[in-house]
Amino acid sequence: MANSRARANDDAEGLVKVISDAKTDRVLGIHIVGSNAGEQIAEAVLALEYGASSEDIARTCHAHPTLSEAVKEAAMAAYDKPIHF
Repeated sequence: MANSRARANDDAEGLVKVISDAKTDRVLGIHIVGSNAGEQIAEAVLALEYGASSEDIARTCHAHPTLSEAVKEAAMAAYDKPIHF
């Protein structure tokens, strides 16, 4: 399901997936596919560089409505806390 900004832009194709360690929740990788992936990758790089957990990403404030909310939702899904799926 696309987030509200993607639907408003009529550009709902794509996905964000966060892969984290099952025991430590440390982010191991993030997949971002879509027309605006290049604008979203910075958050993923920062998380990887500083050893963030998926919960760290999910608890960070993400403005609404923005495409970056997809990163937050994917992070929440990685630690079993999705709110919009």
